[in-house]
Amino acid sequence: MKPIRLTMPVASAAHSKRRQARPKPQTEVLAEEIRFHRKQLGLSLEALAELSGVSKSMISKVERAEAVPSTTVLSRLAEALGVTFSRLMSPAAEREVLHIPGSRQPILRDEASGFQRRCLSPVLPGRGIDWVLNTLPPKATTGEFVAHRRGVSEYIYVLKGKLSASIGQRSFVVAEGDSLYFEADAGHSFTNVGPGRCEYFLVIDASGLR
Repeated sequence: MKPIRLTMPVASAAHSKRRQARPKPQTEVLAEEIRFHRKQLGLSLEALAELSGVSKSMISKVERAEAVPSTTVLSRLAEALGVTFSRLMSPAAEREVLHIPGSRQPILRDEASGFQRRCLSPVLPGRGIDWVLNTLPPKATTGEFVAHRRGVSEYIYVLKGKLSASIGQRSFVVAEGDSLYFEADAGHSFTNVGPGRCEYFLVIDASGLR
């Protein structure tokens, strides 16, 4: 498994009354959220492993905050648990209006490829939107993301550089200023095919599942 670094957690609602308290490490937040959603669904480790295609031992290590999953593994767990990627990165907040300083936006970094995923959207109960700022170094790839359930859509807008998007059996080159929409119920991956760094917004809309 490629080494991943998680940084800058958002404090949970349970901590809102203790604003001076230090936020939990992101690995602990991730462990608690996966365990919470698994138990809420009444799933054993074996059942979640079967649903997600992630080994029982890996899930157990993640839930004990002893390992950090790769981006693709985390996407498989989120899909199996029926939640968004960002929902696993930070607990749900209770307020409808939230200001999230850049210093408190959860970041997932793949140290091997340099792929960086910054969660921009707040995590609110009943919402199905993930808004993410992704950064890929030259020639780097995200790896393949598991297909979402039917009804989940994704939107991409390239801020800088040039991105190759593979959706199922189809491929598209998305240049700076271009946008792309697709139904995400097929495997998909993204590769930086430009000479410099590629930055792009990604919005995952799971609201159609409700």
